[in-house]
Amino acid sequence: MPAMSPTMTEGNISSWKVKEGDSFSAGDILLEIETDKASMDVEAQDDGVMAKILQGDGSKAVKVGTRIAVLGDPGDDVSSLEVPPDDSKPVQSEADNVKGGADSKYETSGVEKETPGTPQNKRPAKDKPKTSPTGPGQNPKYPLYPSVIALVHENHISDDEVAKIPATGPNGRLLKGDVLAYLGTIDSDYPASQSKRIEHMAHLDLSNIKVLPTTPKTAAKAAGGAAAVAEEKIPQVTGVSITVSLAEVLKVQKRIKDTLGVTVPLSTFLARAVDLANDDLPKPKHAKPSADDLFNAVLGLDTIPTTSRGTYLPQIDAFPVVPPRKAQATSLAHSPRVSTSTAKKIDIIDVLSGKVTPKRAAPFSTSSVSIPGRTLSTADGAVNVFSLTVPVGEEKRARTFLERVKTVLQVEPGKLVL
Repeated sequence: MPAMSPTMTEGNISSWKVKEGDSFSAGDILLEIETDKASMDVEAQDDGVMAKILQGDGSKAVKVGTRIAVLGDPGDDVSSLEVPPDDSKPVQSEADNVKGGADSKYETSGVEKETPGTPQNKRPAKDKPKTSPTGPGQNPKYPLYPSVIALVHENHISDDEVAKIPATGPNGRLLKGDVLAYLGTIDSDYPASQSKRIEHMAHLDLSNIKVLPTTPKTAAKAAGGAAAVAEEKIPQVTGVSITVSLAEVLKVQKRIKDTLGVTVPLSTFLARAVDLANDDLPKPKHAKPSADDLFNAVLGLDTIPTTSRGTYLPQIDAFPVVPPRKAQATSLAHSPRVSTSTAKKIDIIDVLSGKVTPKRAAPFSTSSVSIPGRTLSTADGAVNVFSLTVPVGEEKRARTFLERVKTVLQVEPGKLVL
């Protein structure tokens, strides 16, 4: 009776699909078995002939491992075959509970195949242990490995014999090699030597590692080194600036107000321009790749990027530009507060004595727009200087940022509020 599952201990024979004397091929269904959970078909593993059926249709509670039929090789004369005596032992339920992890090899058909004069269920002479086993057996705290359970069932090793097999596995567990050594298939010392070799390889030998001795340093060298480190930590900065005209921004602002009746503040244009200009700036020369960039480069998942997002926020200063005046012959003509037409008709002595009051030139008209922390001049001809203070080596990155801000504000400011 084959075990169709790891927990099966007995089954019922529903019906035989072949009769005594019938030939069959590998894959043919030999019989149907019923358990308390399901009905299953048993297929032939090889070609053969049905020599004798020992458990007929309707047999109940047939223990796993009980002989139910005898098979012969293809072409055998069934009438001349001698059925060997049945010395197989049914598998007990207690053993199944302990060994409930048998693999698919254990779950194959249990129909025994016989050839004349040689019972298959007997262990071959070479499989018998050469000597009585000695040493500790399987640790009862752990179950048997599925491969060990399958090997035990294939060779019909009893529980008493299993308990006597020396266990060389971790935590005293029985290995497949221990069973093979007990059967005489491999050298009896092989499992133990393999376990020692694996255990030795599992530990890293650090005995040959030596600590590099530190060279003593004098107090003067230590002080000099500390000063040098302090000097290196002081960052060197430089300034980058550019002039920007807001004339186009003011035109767009006026068109929006005339069309929609909404006044968009200059701060909105500037904030949007700064945000766009900070995208994909070239990395400075001294920039180091991050740990993620290096890891991706090692794995070949990605190349180290050459750009990154900036965090620049420019300082804005407004300087009104005075229109140039004609050069004058007298020193009074160079004064921006005295009219050039009056300077030719008056005497300097009269001016100093208070007899003549020179006409003053009209002041240059300007207006300004206040932004938190900054003042922008909106007068015609005013110069707005956008500047940055950056570490040495970032000049190219900072200049690229300022050029982008200038381009957006002077060429296409309308896109900033779309």
